Amino acid sequence: MAMTKTQIISALAEEMEVSKKVAAAGLEKLVCLAYKEAKNGFTLPGLGKLVVVDRKARMGRNPKTGEAIQIPAKRVVKFRVAKAAKEAVL
Repeated sequence: MAMTKTQIISALAEEMEVSKKVAAAGLEKLVCLAYKEAKNGFTLPGLGKLVVVDRKARMGRNPKTGEAIQIPAKRVVKFRVAKAAKEAVL
């Protein structure tokens, strides 16, 4: 089961020996910084990189009716996992 935000904050506070309030503030600042810098590529060393990618327009298919539809071009946010993280987890 995935950790909740509260569990992450508790674990960070315990590991860093600070209050939960300080750990929560640090996590919030990190998230805000990631959002602000994502367009330039935001890297968390040892974990991965948050990047904005332009997707081209393409043809798709409506799974319900089977009819072909045009999917417009759009920008999406992706997270590219670092090699070190893959090796540590897998």
